[in-house]
Amino acid sequence: MEQAFSIISGKRWSSPGMRTADVLNPATEEIIGTVELIDPAGLDQALAAAARGFTVWKNTSAYDRATVMRKAVAIIRSRKDEIARAMTLEQGKPLAESLGEVAACADNIEWMAEECTRAYGRLLVPRTPGVNQLVRREPIGPVASFCPWNFPALTPARKIAGALAAGCSLILKPAEETPLTAALIVQAFHEAGVPPDVLSLVYGEPRQVSAHLIASPIIRKISFTGSTPVGKLLLTLAAQGVKRATMELGGHAPVVVFDDVDPVKTAQQAVAAKFRNAGQVCTSPTRFYVQAGIYPQFVKAFAEAARALRVGDGMDTTMQMGPLANSRRLDAMAAITADALAAGARLECGGERIGSRGYFFAPTVFSDVPESARIMQDEPFGPIAPIAPFNTLEEVAERVNGLPFGLAAYAMTRSLARATAIGELLEAGMVGINHYTVSTPASPFGGVKESGYGSEGGTEGLDAYLVTKSVTQRSSGADLGPL
Repeated sequence: MEQAFSIISGKRWSSPGMRTADVLNPATEEIIGTVELIDPAGLDQALAAAARGFTVWKNTSAYDRATVMRKAVAIIRSRKDEIARAMTLEQGKPLAESLGEVAACADNIEWMAEECTRAYGRLLVPRTPGVNQLVRREPIGPVASFCPWNFPALTPARKIAGALAAGCSLILKPAEETPLTAALIVQAFHEAGVPPDVLSLVYGEPRQVSAHLIASPIIRKISFTGSTPVGKLLLTLAAQGVKRATMELGGHAPVVVFDDVDPVKTAQQAVAAKFRNAGQVCTSPTRFYVQAGIYPQFVKAFAEAARALRVGDGMDTTMQMGPLANSRRLDAMAAITADALAAGARLECGGERIGSRGYFFAPTVFSDVPESARIMQDEPFGPIAPIAPFNTLEEVAERVNGLPFGLAAYAMTRSLARATAIGELLEAGMVGINHYTVSTPASPFGGVKESGYGSEGGTEGLDAYLVTKSVTQRSSGADLGPL
């Protein structure tokens, strides 16, 4: 049985009276490990370590920081099978998806290691003779980062990479439901040579940990990936100390399918994207608007492809979709299904739990879904896909932009004019045209409206951990008098 515990100053933190929580395999509901939940004294130790670590790391050259980060990348790649196995066991996604996530995790760290040597300032044209003006980019300070359970390797990696590349120290709090993967990622950084005080790992009761860390004057920035309601609570806490925040919050990504595409091939492509990680992806396509001319063919092909998906334990390499991550998601899927049916949607396939052991829910497709249905308003975060018809560009633009979310959005068309028009109309931080890949190491990852602000990844992901300092300096100190 695996055991996860907080790591502070490179050592396991323990104190009398600390509680533990079970770690479950969502495919079997068996206990596969435990996680120790940190106490306030441990959080204070992590904060003190972050303060010490920042002094060390900000004075480490960018080239040396990059070298250490590349060593961490090599370690992660050499252990990809071990990390992927832990991820599938505790989170449920198929092993092939876990391996892909570990690869993306390493790629993102590697890209940021290269970018950290390019945190350029600039020299301004002087307005006064003898006075130089320059702009410096400096690390903001110790950071507290909070991660969800759906991507246990990639989300922590993005936050660690951005902070370390900029010269910041970091306290990382992963989800207690998926603690084992994050521990392996942090271990790789420590083995690569990151000073012990620079990177701490803590597990604990989310409200207690977030309130304690964010309230500390040591923390100068927070980074959070999760739901919009929780993000708003953390922003309220951060506002008390006027602390910078990067917030990647909930979405509800629309897909606009125009009538100039092949409905069958487009539907098959959409199913592969929609049911990845059982739909538990923040950028997952979740609302399908299909132009009337190809609507019947698209619905038929989509339902057939969804019905054919092989669902089972992610450790079985023949499976295409694993379980939901926890029992709460099963309850949520049942409630969403009942609401859609009550609203008048037509059930094309699925709509129920699979078996009685493990958190499996059948790939579910609804057609003719009215805008009043809950699933058209709230992100399902699961394997349920609603499909509705539309007629004109103007009509669909109003419908897809009608929600307060704007993380990702997609459109499918062979027309350059349509692609350009819908790309401009979609209100989202990330837009995919004719494919579903909106995240790469070099691209900014973030949303607009209530889907958050700030970015991870790309040059923007490094900027998020830097502050700007303007320095003006006279070239001579003669007017100051003799020494």
